[in-house]
Amino acid sequence: MDITGILKVKSEAQQVSEKFKKREFVLTDNSSQYPQHISFQLTQDKCNLIDNYAVGSEIKVHFNLRGREWTSPKGEIKYFNTLEAWRIETINAGSGATPSSSAGNLGDVAETTFTATTQEDDLPF
Repeated sequence: MDITGILKVKSEAQQVSEKFKKREFVLTDNSSQYPQHISFQLTQDKCNLIDNYAVGSEIKVHFNLRGREWTSPKGEIKYFNTLEAWRIETINAGSGATPSSSAGNLGDVAETTFTATTQEDDLPF
């Protein structure tokens, strides 16, 4: 899944346990009548994906919807959802976001334009 919006809040990474680290950020989605402020989570080695984006940048977030069940000490069962981001892309280059190649945006491919030339070459094919 993916969604496009404006980066509203960017928090610092939190070391939850010895083996688990997370970082949260909020995206404002203005695609409907009322703006929606949607909280996302980055985990482990993905925590740095948001580093090079400034608050106010228009970004596209690719994420997975995660759900889990939890039983309280009183025996009550509760359910929680998490939007786990795994890729972030710049939408508007003029928005101040300038991710570097070290930002960890997996799958980004440099755009290349090929143009036809009228010169003859000596290739056999």
